[in-house]
Amino acid sequence: MAQLSAHNAPGKHHVYRNLKSISRKQLMTDQDSISSLRGLHQDLTALSESRLANIDRLILDLEAHVEAFKKLLDKPTKNDASRKAISSGKIKLDETEYSLNEQFQDSVIQLADALDLDEVESAGLLLSAQEEAGELDRTVQVAAIIRFHEDREYLLDCLRLVLSLCTDEACPDNIRDALRLIVATVLGVKDGPARNGSLYAQKCFSEMVRIEAWLVRLAEQMQRTQTLGNSSGPESEEVMKVQQQGLDLQHESLAAIVTYLVKANYTGIEDFHKLLDYMPKMDKWNSLAVHYASILLSFTSQYGSPDGSAGLREGRSIQAKVVGSKDATPWAIPHFQSAFITWWLAEYSGWFFDQSNMSPLQGVDLEAEARVRSEAFDQALHDGALQCTLTICSQIRPKSWCDPAREGLIAFLLRDSSPLPVEVSLVTPYFQDLLMQSLEAFTEAFITNMPDTLRRFKTEEDDQRRILHSGLQGNLQNGAVDHDLHLERFLVLISYAYEHRPDAAQSFWSDPDGNLYGFLQWASKRQSTPRVSAFCEMFRAISEGKECAEAAHQFLLEESSATSGRIRKSSTLSWAQIFGELSFYASQIREHPVTVLPTQSYSTTQKAVEIDEPESAMMLECYLRLISHLCYQSDNIRLWAMTFESFNLLDMLFLLCSSAVPRRIRACAYITINSLLTDKTAELGNHVWTMLDQWASGGFSSISSLPKSVKIGNTPGWAEEITLETIANDFEEANAFVSMLHSLISAPKENDRLHDTLSFPEQLGLSYRMPGVEPYVDFVMGSIFAVRVPQLEDHLQSRILSQNALGFVLASLNTFNENLLIIANKSNVIVDNAMTASSLLSYNCLHPFCRVMEWLFNERVLTVLFSITHQDIAEVNNSPPDSPLVTALMRSIEVMNLIMDLQSTYLNIVRPQVKTKANGRKQPVLTPTLTSFEDSVASNIRVITDLGLYCGSGHQELVLASLKLLGRLSSSRKLNAPQASRLGSRIGGNRLISAIEQNGDAEPIARSMISAMRFDSREFSQGPEASGYRIKLAILDFLDLSLIGSPDTPNLAHALLGFTCAHNTVSVKGSNLFAKGSSLFHAVLCLALDYPEGMDGSVLSWPMDIKQKAIQILETLSRSSMTSAYTLSEMRDANYLFRQTLSQAPLTLNSLWDNRTIRDADFSFELSVVALERYLQQRCSLYSHVTAELRLATLARAPSSQARILSTLLGSTLVSNDDQIANMTVLDMLDFLNLEIPGTLVMPRQQYFSGLDFSVSTTVSPSGSVESYNTTIIAQLLALRLSESHQSMDVSEASAAISEADRIILYYTGKNNLERLEMARMNALNAWVDMVTLMVGNENLEHEVKAMFVLRALQMLTPKLEFYTSRGRSEALCFAKIARALLYQFDFKSTHAASGGANDVVNDRLAQLFGIALQAIPVSDGDHSLREALYDICYRYLANVADVSSAASVHRKESQVIKNVGEKLLDVVCDDAYGGEGTCRIAALLLLEAMVACSKTEKSKYILDSLVRTNFIIVLVESLKDISEELRDADERGDVALLLSYYECKLSLLLTLSQSRSGAAELSNAGFFSAIRASGIFSVDPDLGLGKSTVIMFLTQLISLEIDNPQALRRYHKLLLYLTRVISSLVLSRGPQNAQTIEQARLFLIENRPSVVALLKRQAKLGGQVVHTEEVDGVVNELVEYYVLLISLTGFLEYEEKQDTQKHRRVGFS
Repeated sequence: MAQLSAHNAPGKHHVYRNLKSISRKQLMTDQDSISSLRGLHQDLTALSESRLANIDRLILDLEAHVEAFKKLLDKPTKNDASRKAISSGKIKLDETEYSLNEQFQDSVIQLADALDLDEVESAGLLLSAQEEAGELDRTVQVAAIIRFHEDREYLLDCLRLVLSLCTDEACPDNIRDALRLIVATVLGVKDGPARNGSLYAQKCFSEMVRIEAWLVRLAEQMQRTQTLGNSSGPESEEVMKVQQQGLDLQHESLAAIVTYLVKANYTGIEDFHKLLDYMPKMDKWNSLAVHYASILLSFTSQYGSPDGSAGLREGRSIQAKVVGSKDATPWAIPHFQSAFITWWLAEYSGWFFDQSNMSPLQGVDLEAEARVRSEAFDQALHDGALQCTLTICSQIRPKSWCDPAREGLIAFLLRDSSPLPVEVSLVTPYFQDLLMQSLEAFTEAFITNMPDTLRRFKTEEDDQRRILHSGLQGNLQNGAVDHDLHLERFLVLISYAYEHRPDAAQSFWSDPDGNLYGFLQWASKRQSTPRVSAFCEMFRAISEGKECAEAAHQFLLEESSATSGRIRKSSTLSWAQIFGELSFYASQIREHPVTVLPTQSYSTTQKAVEIDEPESAMMLECYLRLISHLCYQSDNIRLWAMTFESFNLLDMLFLLCSSAVPRRIRACAYITINSLLTDKTAELGNHVWTMLDQWASGGFSSISSLPKSVKIGNTPGWAEEITLETIANDFEEANAFVSMLHSLISAPKENDRLHDTLSFPEQLGLSYRMPGVEPYVDFVMGSIFAVRVPQLEDHLQSRILSQNALGFVLASLNTFNENLLIIANKSNVIVDNAMTASSLLSYNCLHPFCRVMEWLFNERVLTVLFSITHQDIAEVNNSPPDSPLVTALMRSIEVMNLIMDLQSTYLNIVRPQVKTKANGRKQPVLTPTLTSFEDSVASNIRVITDLGLYCGSGHQELVLASLKLLGRLSSSRKLNAPQASRLGSRIGGNRLISAIEQNGDAEPIARSMISAMRFDSREFSQGPEASGYRIKLAILDFLDLSLIGSPDTPNLAHALLGFTCAHNTVSVKGSNLFAKGSSLFHAVLCLALDYPEGMDGSVLSWPMDIKQKAIQILETLSRSSMTSAYTLSEMRDANYLFRQTLSQAPLTLNSLWDNRTIRDADFSFELSVVALERYLQQRCSLYSHVTAELRLATLARAPSSQARILSTLLGSTLVSNDDQIANMTVLDMLDFLNLEIPGTLVMPRQQYFSGLDFSVSTTVSPSGSVESYNTTIIAQLLALRLSESHQSMDVSEASAAISEADRIILYYTGKNNLERLEMARMNALNAWVDMVTLMVGNENLEHEVKAMFVLRALQMLTPKLEFYTSRGRSEALCFAKIARALLYQFDFKSTHAASGGANDVVNDRLAQLFGIALQAIPVSDGDHSLREALYDICYRYLANVADVSSAASVHRKESQVIKNVGEKLLDVVCDDAYGGEGTCRIAALLLLEAMVACSKTEKSKYILDSLVRTNFIIVLVESLKDISEELRDADERGDVALLLSYYECKLSLLLTLSQSRSGAAELSNAGFFSAIRASGIFSVDPDLGLGKSTVIMFLTQLISLEIDNPQALRRYHKLLLYLTRVISSLVLSRGPQNAQTIEQARLFLIENRPSVVALLKRQAKLGGQVVHTEEVDGVVNELVEYYVLLISLTGFLEYEEKQDTQKHRRVGFS
């Protein structure tokens, strides 16, 4: 930071050191205080959720933070001394003295004023916030304020969690004891007086009051800022909002801490008095006041109850203050005071409930006190006590979901109460639970201690209602409700207290003789209509969970049995009562249809004759909601409700919906139907579909009930259209109906895997329209999603309806099985016979997938879909993960992912099929201009930015879905195509990059990903289910997918990794994150280097996934020409190569892979295979990286870099200060070969699935190297076959068939695993071979070191070569290659020149390699590449042995080795030499030549005899005749150079053969001169382009066209040279006595006189326009020498002279 400088600050670090600090300080987040607090908070949260594994770490962390907890409330405020120290310009922090400039001093003063914090402390805070400022993209002052409040929030919440766990009975005793010891230390009661606990609580009170004053100041500052328009400095609106939120959370945590301190009895009665003295000063009815509610309730239970810690006398003192202060010192919030009075009296009355057990009080009038309590209680009720409590309960929870029925009931009960301000932040979930626990104690105390009051409530309310209904009909008609509803409010309070707390609700059901169960029985009797509604609400809350729900069901059954006859209104709430009421109103509806009733409120202005009381509609809703709730909770209750003999629930529900009842009742009826569909069977689903379609088409309605204006044209189809249109007009009804359709369209539980059936009857609606569910799909997609959702002005309603509609879409897409199309097209299974649906065509056409996908390519639907995806990121972050906003957003992204998955299937297969059967169906809704989903994304490109921003949200599933979709879109070729510039036709850059950079969102998105990529040891201990792990994996998948799609052109991944992207290039700017070493690229690099591979001595598959994906991304970047320079530079600065090498550990057969060894029987079928596969991939990447770096260092002529790499490969890594660290050598790194992969699996015997072709499931990896089986398709293939033959099987056969299917799936799973593992092993081996090959060929490797290394390598590799070649394994080729490379780098001369035993060992090793290579040749028939490598090894050995002085004895030994191998050796070599592929025949020829040379040295005829035996010499000689044809063919293929090389080797072998008398004889006998003559090669005049026959015209043309090409001319002359050498050698070997050979050679000269003359002229440089080069002239000179030799040997000149004398003319060379 430029604002200060430290006198002893260290100098600038090297980039490597900076990178190390990033990986260990930034990513290993256990170093600084805030990260440590975060980790401690994570552990405490995990412990509270019973998922913490490392308890010891938690205790140690808590002990380390004890002092922080103690000093938490001792905040030093700003003061003159500290301010003077700052003004002096020098301060000392942590033993470091700093000089402060004026700018930094001003910042410190501003921060101290904003936080009311000591100035020196502020300076330290400002200094520590510099790094975070960059991460938060905020100023240092803002970062410091955030850091300050975050520290306090974490400390307070950690202390709150510790205290909570101390009181949690579910926490193990030993852990609670340890935590209590921590608490005692923090409070100072461990070694101090008990009063210290009270003092700590008082400090908490004081801090809460200080926070309240702080919040008032902030509110005033915000008001002043808005008025004056001044938003600079710490008083800015953003800073003040941050402080306001932080202080509110701290106030809440302090309230919770005090509550737990009270419950744990760390406080005293005087603390309660002080709190009561302060409460009159609380003057604002907001969330801060609500925070005190939990403290008041806990004090009340502790000091007002007989079961508390205080006696009656202390309770009486509080009683006097509570009751007496009502008038003497009233609270500023009177209804809050009234609520507190009821809480207190409910507990305090327990002292007088059973007076026989009380200690007598002298001089106390108990009756008078009872009257005082009763009057105080009645007055509190009159002043709104229960309304206040109910207001707190109803408003502390966020209204993220719309529950109109409950909201209507609450509004009915709170019509005159004071609500909490809307702008006040809501309390957090933990505080809600804490407050509900306290209210639970209140409700239980009220029921136990004040039963008379409850009975009085009931009696008085019944009397008041009786009076109203008997004499005041006008009030009834006007909607007046003048009677009290205290009991109803109390019942709803109970519902809030026990909601979502099934363990607490068990107290109602666990003791049938207890007060709570008795209260239920009492409250269920003689119920008025409003009381029924409230009781149902309470009943729902205490019946959550299967156990409680079934207890509630039994309660209703027991009360039903006590109800006599068919009385509509019995005396007790029961199933009979509920069904009786519903039946009554349903029958009334059928007999007296009415118009639609108002839905705005439950006022008595409704004039429907069937609603005989003002609250009857509310009662019906609560009945339906209770039925729905119980059916959702228990399958037994659902079954009972569906099969109840005297009542058809479904008929009644549809009948209830068939008339003009209030829409809310209809919505509740749909919800009840939906509850019955929980875990539905196919039979139930079809039944409900049939009834629904009948109802929608008018089957439950009477024609007379319709208005006259709509009776015309009342066909079923018209009725269906009107019904659905009516439903769409109301939110509540439409939302409930769509939710019901969602359940109906979902797959039944018995077909949740195969999805080969329709979720509705295929003939549905056939009597009046085309069969299927198309009208309902059009209703959801068209009427609701495309029309109704955009029209809703209420955002909450819009989101709820959207998420329900999208749930329907997801179910429609997820239940479609596209694998059936693959199986039908490729397998031998007749899918139409096997599947549950009538046919595959019907399945495709009728399945909702088809119509839904068509709608998803509709422009209006896509507009709404993208609008749902576009949400404010701040609102998303502040919303709970289960809120409608996040749920709708999540589902919209999931829909987009499914569109990307399924669009090809729909557009290419399903849609064309549907078009052929389009008769009678509705008009298509697909927008014709959309050819793919990417077209729509291109028009709504902002979705890319939205998805990127969601990646930084706190919602795990949303992050994962966003990353998945982002990866698919970023890898799309269509979206990555360059976009046209707005300025004209010029091509612009990548549109995805432009989208995130347009508003500066690229860096925030990247920062969020960087933050998610940080390593956390606590997260690691949670395993692969940890949220952070899954997000890391998703980010890496996204980057990998994007980079693979376009590695050499800039794309979204490059921009987020930190590169500055242009049109076709990337760069690094000096100011961006990449240049600073803190980019996403560096986060990936740190994961590749530092992420652990496992734990407890075992390599685990899930961390290896992270590590290997990070390495793969680096590998992709380093191989791309566009990014390789930057990537490799950063990797070098990080010492990547050396750190990775140092991290390698030796592998043995006992190495653990996911806690299994490779020898375990089930290894092939477990994740252990994945762990080993990833490890081998990592090794392969390391070997490839070393190879690339060594090659680049060689090309760059960087000897120091080469030396360091070579040193590391030899086992010693150079680190700083010239220190050396030992590491695995390059030979040690071959240890993975010791892990022998399990053998081939045996296919299970097939009895029931024989004949199935599983090859239809094969898929090929992206690289095309591994073919695997899709086990999902295999499972479905087996399921189809099983379905096809299921009816002919008995139970035992079906069970056996299922077991056989499981074995088959397991077999293919193991087969896939082993094939992938084998491929990873081979890739690693090949990479190792390349690395060693390059290493031994490096010039900087010292001669002695190289020789020693080669010998060690050969010693290790030779047995492996023998092993793998003898078994025909693919590894043999790799070892042959490396052995060849090592042998070519071995200095034979220096070895043989020396003497001694050591060299004998060397010779033995070389001879052993030679022998193994020879023996491998005959058994390598199928692999020409392997044979070529083996030929090279043998040739290299024999050729070099021939060059040493002591070769004779060696040759005798090697000749014998050749002979011992057998005749097949030479058969194979000869076959390859003549007809081998590519360079293999060249290698074979070279080996034959070396063998012939070896036998000649030994004077052995074995090789020659073998060649004669195989007729190889004759074949070889005869092949010379075809040289012209072969050259012509080679020219067409473009491999003339390869053919000429082959001929050079062939002629070299012939030359070697001709150098012995016997060999020359065989050549002569094979017709060598005849073959030369037939080839015509010497008949070409390269100067004139003339030839003697048309056979050689091609060769003539070739030479003449390239006469100006010296290289071509040199090749031709070399070919002549090789042939001339053979001829000369042949003549020499045969000797002058062999007249036949002399005559043939002389004839050769005569026939090729023009060629000889031309060469002589060329040598003499006679003739014009002849190109002379040094290379060509050198070959020509040597060729002329051989011609001269041949002329001399044959006596050609004498012969010519003799012939001239005889012919009297002289003919000679001229």
